[in-house]
Amino acid sequence: MVEWSTVISLIGFGLILVVVEIIFVPGTTLVGVIGFCFLIAGVGLSFKYFGAEVGWIMLGSTAVACGGLLYFSFTSDIWKRFSLKSFSNSKVNEGDLDKLAVGMEGQTISALRPIGKAELNNQTVEVKTNGGYVDSGSKIRIVKIISNQIIVETIN
Repeated sequence: MVEWSTVISLIGFGLILVVVEIIFVPGTTLVGVIGFCFLIAGVGLSFKYFGAEVGWIMLGSTAVACGGLLYFSFTSDIWKRFSLKSFSNSKVNEGDLDKLAVGMEGQTISALRPIGKAELNNQTVEVKTNGGYVDSGSKIRIVKIISNQIIVETIN
């Protein structure tokens, strides 16, 4: 009786971990690898404890259960309560560019690596350099404004 509970619990826990890996933790991570190892251990122990016939039956039923769980996980609407239903369509610096112009000077609030925060015309905005790094507290000048990006350079 202990053998059956060991085999079934290993396979059940392995199935749960594989589903968690695929649904909640995308990519190949430790959760999926451990779940797959539990599945192999459960099927392997069924071969050892009960012989080849029961082992093959457990292997087939594990494969069917894994496929069925994955199919149910993706086709049912059970995961909708975990999914994000709202979205944001706002953009960085939206509406902040009205009072800014090319050539305006200001000071960085954070380090620009190459993106960071700066104070221009008494407002805090996100700015970008042309690839260089700028330390916090440096004087900067607006070089160009493209869409909602403010491109700056340092003032020597």
